[in-house]
Amino acid sequence: MLATEKHTELRSRLNGARTETDKLFGLVRPDSLYERPIPERHRIVFYLGHLEAFDWNLLREPMGLQAFDPGFDRLFAFGIDPVDGGLPSDQPSDWPSIDEVRGYNQQIRRALDHAIESAGPGRGHEGENRRVLLNVAIEHRLMHAETLAYMLHQLPLERKANPPSVLRSHTAPVAPGMVEIPAGAATLGIPRDNGHFGWDNEFEENAVDVPAFAIDRYKVSNREFLRFMDSGGYEERAFWTDPGWSWRTEHNVTHPGFWLRADGRWRLRTMFAEIELPLDWPVYVSHAEANAYARWAGKALPTEAQWHRTAYGTPRGKERPYPWGSKAPQAPSYGNFDFRSWDPACVNAFPEGRSAFGAEDLLGNGWEWTATVFEPFPGFEPFPFYPGYSANFFDGQHYVMKGGSPRTAACMLRRSFRNWFQPHYPYVYAGFRCASN
Repeated sequence: MLATEKHTELRSRLNGARTETDKLFGLVRPDSLYERPIPERHRIVFYLGHLEAFDWNLLREPMGLQAFDPGFDRLFAFGIDPVDGGLPSDQPSDWPSIDEVRGYNQQIRRALDHAIESAGPGRGHEGENRRVLLNVAIEHRLMHAETLAYMLHQLPLERKANPPSVLRSHTAPVAPGMVEIPAGAATLGIPRDNGHFGWDNEFEENAVDVPAFAIDRYKVSNREFLRFMDSGGYEERAFWTDPGWSWRTEHNVTHPGFWLRADGRWRLRTMFAEIELPLDWPVYVSHAEANAYARWAGKALPTEAQWHRTAYGTPRGKERPYPWGSKAPQAPSYGNFDFRSWDPACVNAFPEGRSAFGAEDLLGNGWEWTATVFEPFPGFEPFPFYPGYSANFFDGQHYVMKGGSPRTAACMLRRSFRNWFQPHYPYVYAGFRCASN
C-alpha cells in the first residue's frame, strides 16, 4: 500500500510541476519564443522542448518505450551554460517551429503518462529505481521553473503576455544586527539508503565542527548595499578578488544587475514592472559582488557549514529539519517560497520562520551565497543514469548557495539540498548575509 501511495503522489507531483512550467511559457508572447533573454543561454524555444525531452530521455528505456523522433531527443537534450565563456551563435531559423515542438511535447506526455500508469509502483529494487527517476524528472522540471523565471525576468516587459497582478509586502522598519552562534556541529548531507530522495551531491552525511561565530540576522538589504555603492565599493580594488575585479572592470559592472537608474533615482526591475527601489527587500547580486560587500563591511560570507548551523542548529545541539522546527514548509508565514510570489519581500517579513538562534528569512526570498566552493562530500557517488549532474561542476568555479528564492519549490527546501552557480552570473535570485568570527 505504501508503494502505491508513493507512486500516486509522484504522478500528482509530476503533473503539478508540468503546470508550473506551462504557466511560465504562457507568460511569453507567441512571437517572442525565439528570443534569447540571457546571452549565455539557449533561446526560449529550446527550453520548451528540453523539459519534455529530458523526461523522455530519462524514462524511455526504463519504461520500455521506443523513440519516435531521435533528432529532437538529441536537439533538446542538454541545457547548461556554455564553457570557456563562449556564447551560442545559433539563429531562430535553426530551430523547429513552435507547432512542431509542441507536438513533440504532447506525444511524449501521452506516452509517458500511459507507461507510468500501466507500470504501477513496481516492487523491490525496480520499484525504488522507478521512484528515484520520477523524483529526478519532477525536481529537474521544478529547477527549470526557477531558472526559467531568471531568464524571463530579463525578457523585455513588452514581450510578456498577461502578467499576473502582483502584491507588494509592507513591514516594520528593519533594524540590522547580528546573532551569536555558539560552537557546535553541522550535519551536512543525508545518509545513503535512508528512504528519502536526494541528488547525488547531497550524499553522504557528514558532520562538521563549527567554531563560534556571529552572522547577520537578516539578508543584506538594498538599503545596506546602497551604502556600499555610495562609499565607492565598486571602485575600490581592495574589496574585490582578482577574478572578481577582472569581471567587474571588463563588463563595467557598477551596480546590481536588477537595479536601474532613472531620473537620478534607483529603480528595481521586477518580473513585470520597474518600480522605485524597495530599500528593505534583499539585494540580489553575484557572488563576486556579495564577497566585495562583505570585505567592505569587515566581515566574510559564511561557509556552507556556518550557514547550515545558523539555520538548523539549536542551543541544545539537536538539529531541526527546518529553521522554524519540524513543520513542513507550507504555511506562507514561514517564508517567501514555493511560487507564491514573483518578487522578494522585506527581509523581516517572516519572523515565524526564524531559526533557534534568531536568524530570519533563511528559506525563500532569495538564495544565499556562501564562501564554500561546490565540491563532493566524502562518499560521493554520481548518479549512474546522470553522471554529470554534479560532477561536471566540481571544477572550483562554482559556489554553494543555500536557502531558496520566491520561485523555489517546497520540496527543494529540505535541509540537505545544495544549489550552486558561477561567481559572476548576475541573473540568479540570490542574496547573502555576512558572518564574522
